[in-house]
Amino acid sequence: MASATVQGEQLQKRYDEIKARNLKLDMTRGKPCVEQLDLSLGLLDCLGSDYRAADGTDCRNYGGIDGLPEAKELFAPFLEVAPDEIIVAGNSSLALMHDAVAKALLLGVPGGTKPWKDGPVKFLCPSPGYDRHFAVCQHLGVEMITVGMTSAGPDMEEIERLAMADQSIKGIWCVPKYSNPTGVVFSDDVVDRLARMKAAPDFRIFWDNAYAVHHLVDSPPVLKNLLAACREAGNPERVLIFGSTSKVSFAGAGLAMVGGSEQNIAYLKQAMSFQTIGPDKLNQLRHVRFFGDMKGIEVQMAKHAAILKPRFDAVSEILDRELGASGLAQWSRPQGGYFISIDTADGCAKAVVAMAAEAGVKLTSAGATFPYGKDPRDRNIRIAPSFPPLAELRQATEILALSVLLVAAETGAAVRGAA
Repeated sequence: MASATVQGEQLQKRYDEIKARNLKLDMTRGKPCVEQLDLSLGLLDCLGSDYRAADGTDCRNYGGIDGLPEAKELFAPFLEVAPDEIIVAGNSSLALMHDAVAKALLLGVPGGTKPWKDGPVKFLCPSPGYDRHFAVCQHLGVEMITVGMTSAGPDMEEIERLAMADQSIKGIWCVPKYSNPTGVVFSDDVVDRLARMKAAPDFRIFWDNAYAVHHLVDSPPVLKNLLAACREAGNPERVLIFGSTSKVSFAGAGLAMVGGSEQNIAYLKQAMSFQTIGPDKLNQLRHVRFFGDMKGIEVQMAKHAAILKPRFDAVSEILDRELGASGLAQWSRPQGGYFISIDTADGCAKAVVAMAAEAGVKLTSAGATFPYGKDPRDRNIRIAPSFPPLAELRQATEILALSVLLVAAETGAAVRGAA
């Protein structure tokens, strides 16, 4: 008992010493750091005075609602679709996803008989998941159903059971590669089961492949093509695939895209014609000139990985050192993406986030990775290593680890059944 008391006093002393530094460290969102943004400075002047597309289109003018042909050629392999199965749009894939849900609510979707709003609408939400997906549903009045995640992707037995039994379930959110926040890559079996499972005829998979090219390892895992699997299963309209260059070029001035069957793309293109005369074609042309082809994008992403990997390694190193022997937390070791997911002992996440905040480290709110901000076990914390300078990231991770240890000491908590 005396030893435990001494150890607790030592932890508290370390925490108080760091707290006295009055730090202001932010690990809330997966923002690229300055060094990453600098990789794309060539975008700013790559056009010069040559603003015409390959077919002679003046990119300063209206038109081209689904994107420049050469932009579609460039980003079709990015989404693993054909050039006639993609729309290249503005800078935000989240805007495209929000828009797709809103259109379905108001107008319905191909294969459906009525707008979603004419009946109850529910979405399946594998969790821990992406808080902004859940915010779209909550904002638009779509009921969310929490589904667990496994090491291979979402719990497919639960998803199949729910989707088959309830025709008001119209969609599911998926970040299939380096999932936010767990880093999971969906297995081939999960992809196949999503493609062929029984569901409402107007059911849609919102396949947010945000981290498709964001690898941290030399031999990255391969994600099976869901559109091809849906087509083979006789459900070609089931999936909408989203992506962007937000963490490839400029976070606020990149390009977003949506892919799917020709019927889905025709539907979206027609609906978009009432919203806009066309996207920023100058920005599309800049990206085409700057990257050239998928090889150019891959070269760019290798530079990103060289910046990011030391940050992820630093977090793992400190968590291993401070928490590895304690059994008080478990964390992901992603092969790509932007996040590390930490599971504390049950009932501790909110207290850990609050304690870290007192010491000057701002973390994503506990519960944010679940629908309605409610983690039923109050254990999941998402951290984003990309933005802080490496020295600050080390300090922030040390504070996080100390907070886990101190909260556990205060509550007598232990990890129970952490996945």
